[in-house]
Amino acid sequence: MRILDAINVLRNLAPEEYAEDFDNVGVITGDVSNKISGILITLDCLESVVDEAIANQYNLIVTFHPIIFSGLKSITGKNYVERAVIKAIKNNIVIYAIHTNLDIAKEGVNFEICNRLQIKNSKPLIAKKNVIKKLQTYVPLESLNKVQKALFDGGAGEIGKYKKCSFKLEGKGSFLPGEGANPFLGIKKEFNEVKEIMLSVIFQDYKEINVLKALRQSHPYEEISYEIYTLDNENQEIGMGRVGELDQEVSEKDFLKFLKTSLPTLCIRHSEFRNKPVKKIAVLGGSGSFAIQKAIQSCADVFITADLKYHDFFKAEGKIILTDIGHYESEQFTTKLIFRYLNENLNDLRIRISKVKTNPVRYFM
Repeated sequence: MRILDAINVLRNLAPEEYAEDFDNVGVITGDVSNKISGILITLDCLESVVDEAIANQYNLIVTFHPIIFSGLKSITGKNYVERAVIKAIKNNIVIYAIHTNLDIAKEGVNFEICNRLQIKNSKPLIAKKNVIKKLQTYVPLESLNKVQKALFDGGAGEIGKYKKCSFKLEGKGSFLPGEGANPFLGIKKEFNEVKEIMLSVIFQDYKEINVLKALRQSHPYEEISYEIYTLDNENQEIGMGRVGELDQEVSEKDFLKFLKTSLPTLCIRHSEFRNKPVKKIAVLGGSGSFAIQKAIQSCADVFITADLKYHDFFKAEGKIILTDIGHYESEQFTTKLIFRYLNENLNDLRIRISKVKTNPVRYFM
């Protein structure tokens, strides 16, 4: 198996196209055409993690946080980023980053947090927009089943828990074949009107190449008429953060005690208690201050995130309890999520979570 094959498995979980514009996901270093010898999973690709990969002959490091986040003007080894990159390149190690695309994935970082906290029926806190497209094409009746099946096989027609969704409308298409044309229906050099089916399907935008390939390979016409639209609809399956409910209401203090042990952390910073029971919970792993208003609008009782500043806590305004459990602490189970997914989808391959604890924060107790 090539390294690229393993990376493509991860792309099914979290397509790179869904990463935020500021992010740097995907292949950071190395040749993905090489045969894979093993996968090492980490939150942060530090130099010590690369050393671990070298010592154990793993040539693919899957890191949550990209080791290169902003542009490098030189690579001389003057800091930990450059040293890790140099060492990876020297030892033919591929570094692959899967960051905000895993944050928003349906079963990604925030879904994992919900599972750990026993939050039920969760949905995206900030649903992803402009990622659903609609294909509309025109097919002769005798080719409809073939084209429709090909589009479904190419990834079109999925809406939430439903598959093979489409809309069909019968009508007439007109055309005048020119010199050299070889029409599937009709007569050359004459104006023709033929019965056609207008076939419409939606698809997630990262599947567009596969959907168009399926259309071209299955459609009988030498010139295919089709239209693609980007829809304004929110994707209710993916997005930043999640919000859901506990099975039963609990007191604020009891919930924070449960949170402290379920996502182990030495301390929780929080806004004032509201002296109300807690049931609806919003979560967003990593830096989540930008989603405070969304959490309030969702009517959540508690918002769990990290990296809140002093003035962020004022934004609670008695409407919600804001909790900061720490950046590392909010994402600490991400490596287990990736490990579990790869183990379920790759056979006979050495995969392990790095033994290096990469949290740079220390607490003086």
